[in-house]
Amino acid sequence: MDQTVRLPLIGEKAPAFKADTTQGPIVFPDDFKGKWLVFFSHPADFTPVCTTEFMTFATMQKDFEALNCRLLGLSIDSTYSHIAWLRTIREKIEYKDMKRVEITFPVISDLTMEVSKAFGMLQPAASSTQAVRAVFIIDPESIVRAILYYPLSNGRNMDEIKRLLTAMQLTDEFKVATPANWRPGEDVIIPPPGSCGIAKDRVENPPEDSKVFDWFMTMKKCPS
Repeated sequence: MDQTVRLPLIGEKAPAFKADTTQGPIVFPDDFKGKWLVFFSHPADFTPVCTTEFMTFATMQKDFEALNCRLLGLSIDSTYSHIAWLRTIREKIEYKDMKRVEITFPVISDLTMEVSKAFGMLQPAASSTQAVRAVFIIDPESIVRAILYYPLSNGRNMDEIKRLLTAMQLTDEFKVATPANWRPGEDVIIPPPGSCGIAKDRVENPPEDSKVFDWFMTMKKCPS
């Protein structure tokens, strides 16, 4: 009988694991302490959608590193397959304005499917042998902060992943929230007050550089 494994949820510790990768063996979370991590799975090597995703992630790698974030990929393929695919990408594939792209972030070889199962990346209704396009954003304390899932047929938006990472870091540092379609530099939301007295005071004495629409809805300039 198949064993059902519950995927880690937002706010929980991400499962610990050891794995072989294209950059050598890794130990999670030990090798990533103090760093944010974008951990993502892809269905298979030598597939077109995955190829465009890896090229895009690779060209944005420095942007993520500037946000104290590392990238980590996974599929149910061997390290040898990963290496051959990544070499092919560098030598033969051009996509948009990207060519001769070298993927230097580690890609996990998960032939046993242990890591995929621990993170709920295998969904039998989609495929029993390929991981779906899952993304886990994990903070420096190894806590899962965001989870994104895409079907096998549709590529992810890496700009959105970066935007979400930036928003969460801003939230952690300044205790604010971000509105729909927020972009770095745009106004942010001051969390709603927790008592009638504070709500009344917010309306009558708006915080500096803020706009109070009502007691529960206050915007202010984005912190630097």
